[in-house]
Amino acid sequence: MSRAIATGQDGVRGILAPVRFGRALQVVLLALLAVCAVRYVLRHDLDGTAALVLTGAVLLAGVALLQRSVPRRGAWPAAWTLVVCALWVVLTLTAPSFAWAAVPLAFSVLQVLPFWPASAVVAAMTAVVIAAELRIAPEFDPTIVAGPIGIAFATIVAYRALDREATARQRLVDELTETQADLAAAQHRAGALAERARLSREIHDSVGQSLTSINLLLQAAEQGWDRRPDSARGQVRTAAETARAGLDEVRRVVRDLAPGELGGTAGSLPAAMQKVVADAAQQGLPVEFRSHGALGDVPLPVASAIIRTVRGALANVAEHARATRTVVSLTAQPGELRLDIRDDGVGFDARPAARRNAAEQRRAQGRGRGLDGIAERIAELGGTLDIESAPGEGSTLSAVFPVTRRDAG
Repeated sequence: MSRAIATGQDGVRGILAPVRFGRALQVVLLALLAVCAVRYVLRHDLDGTAALVLTGAVLLAGVALLQRSVPRRGAWPAAWTLVVCALWVVLTLTAPSFAWAAVPLAFSVLQVLPFWPASAVVAAMTAVVIAAELRIAPEFDPTIVAGPIGIAFATIVAYRALDREATARQRLVDELTETQADLAAAQHRAGALAERARLSREIHDSVGQSLTSINLLLQAAEQGWDRRPDSARGQVRTAAETARAGLDEVRRVVRDLAPGELGGTAGSLPAAMQKVVADAAQQGLPVEFRSHGALGDVPLPVASAIIRTVRGALANVAEHARATRTVVSLTAQPGELRLDIRDDGVGFDARPAARRNAAEQRRAQGRGRGLDGIAERIAELGGTLDIESAPGEGSTLSAVFPVTRRDAG
């Protein structure tokens, strides 16, 4: 039920306001007036009183026909209802034959007026019907009193119950609508947070890793500038090339494109990984790349995630591991790709509690997301990440990326 109608924005405020049967009530009222007029003519002489009664019936029918022309705003519907009821009261007290017209009029009252005023009007109409019938009854008949009262009471109670049920249902609908709006807002916020997390990871693995590499190269060049000037100049050139590559990567991240090494296609994944490994080796990290199995055409999101995972993992190795040997392996298996990155460096405590503490320290220092960012990226694609490490025993990072048979070629 529309609360806009029930609360009377257009002047219709009754418990039957949502029920659009005004035309049907009008037809019933006119038909009853015609039948009651015929009954009156058949039982009375055509004298002056009969002329007044028939004139009143025609006037009541004319006012009933004007209902469609009455404005539905403000107090006009209520005024029309009260005028019709007043005409009916005068007509019924004069000619009780017209008491039957009370039925459609009562429905009109319940449709237009609020509940308590409508109940008062219906009660008054019931009293008029009883008085008119008792006036022409040869003797007192209790059914003339009890019948109209019982019918009026049952009608009002029944429609009041329907009104309350409809109000409760509308309240539930409003609550559901509000809940849906809150859910949509929460989903929007969650989407915004997820996008922020994605951009954080991409920036960390593009700008962050490039800046880290540039910093290491420039530090090495500064330390060897006097003793090994040629090597230092080469490191500066490599830093400049890394800066240009980082700038290109930032532009691709902003446009939400794949890593630059892929060239926009997933079929170039092995070559792209070889380039990432070669860039890391050129910056001084002892690393080699191995590929096993036929990769075929890897889905572009998976290929992008693999490239960024390798880049981030190698940056962590270069910054923290102090490794003398690092191996990057990509293995094609039925329905999935497995990426393994192993180093013989100093290792770290890979237990969940220790990793959480390390992540909190990084956030406190304003540093990147590290392994947590790598794990989130892999999880978004439905993959898994396992990390094995201990102090002094090196580290192994194993990521599994699911691919369908069709996507894997």
